[in-house]
Amino acid sequence: MSFSTKLVLMGPLRAPHQMLADQEYGGHNSIHDDAMAEKLGFRAGPIEGPTHFSLFPPLLAKIWGNAWFERGCLSAHYQNMVVEGEEVRAFVELPDGDRLTTNAYAQKADGTPVLEASASLGPDHGTTLLEKRIAALRPAQNLVILSDLHVGMTGAEDEPVRMDPDQHMGALYPFSLNEKLKVITENSPWYANGKDSPWGRAIIPLEMVSVLAEYSNAKARFPVKGPAVGLFADQEIRMIDGPLFVGEDYLIRRRILALSESKRTESYWVHTSIFDATGTSLKAEMILNHATLKHSYAGYPGL
Repeated sequence: MSFSTKLVLMGPLRAPHQMLADQEYGGHNSIHDDAMAEKLGFRAGPIEGPTHFSLFPPLLAKIWGNAWFERGCLSAHYQNMVVEGEEVRAFVELPDGDRLTTNAYAQKADGTPVLEASASLGPDHGTTLLEKRIAALRPAQNLVILSDLHVGMTGAEDEPVRMDPDQHMGALYPFSLNEKLKVITENSPWYANGKDSPWGRAIIPLEMVSVLAEYSNAKARFPVKGPAVGLFADQEIRMIDGPLFVGEDYLIRRRILALSESKRTESYWVHTSIFDATGTSLKAEMILNHATLKHSYAGYPGL
C-alpha cells in the first residue's frame, strides 16, 4: 500500500540573535536599528533574513549528506520579519524517491510564516523558487531610486574577499565569524575546526556565505540613489564546487539580474558569482533581492 502523505522533517525552535543593530550603510543606520525601524513603521529592528538559513543545514544534510555542503542550493522568499526574542523553526519536506529537489519553509512558534524556499542538490537544480519568481516579474516602469540601473549592468571591478575567524566584517556586518559562532542558531564543529571537517578545513556557515558575498559590495558601485533604507526580500545561495572555506581567498563578480517594483519598494536583484582567487573556477553563487523602501527616500514622487 502506498500513501500520498507528504512527510516533513522539523527542526527545534531556535531564538536567533540580532547582530546588526549597529549596522551602517550609505552613512546612516539600517532597518536593523530599532529607532530606524520604528521610524519606518516597524515594531523593532528585524533579524537579517539569512540568519534563518542556519536552521536548514541539519535537515538538508540528513536528506543528502555531505553532498549538500558541496552542491546544495537554498532559494528563499522572505515573508515576515523576526525580532529578537521570537523563536523560529525550519521544516523540509522529504523528497519522493531519489528526487533532488524539495520544498522548505520556516515558521515562528505561533505558526506565522517566516520564509518559503526550494532546496535542491545540484548540479541540476531544476527551476528554483527564485527563478520562478524572477520569471514572473513585470518590467519596472517608473523607477526613481534605481533609475540609473539596468539589467545586465556589471560591478565596477573584481572584488577580492576572504573570511578569517576573527576578521571584523565591516560596517555592513559589525562582527566576526567567531562572534557569530557564539550565538549561531545551529552550530557545527566543522565551522570552527578543520580537523573535524570532512574537507580537512573549517567551512563557512551557509548564513555567513551571505556575509562574505556582501562584504565588498560597495566596490560594485551600482548607482543607487540615496539615502534610502533597504532590506533583503529574496535570497538564493547555491554551491557549485563547495563548501567555501574559512581563511580562503575568493574573487567576486556581480551583475544586475532583474529590476522590479511594488507599491512600497523598488528592487534590484543582484547575481553574485564567487570564484577561486584566480577568478577561473566558480565555487558558489548568490541571488539577492535588495528591496529599497520608497518612503525612506526623501521627496519620493507620489508619497
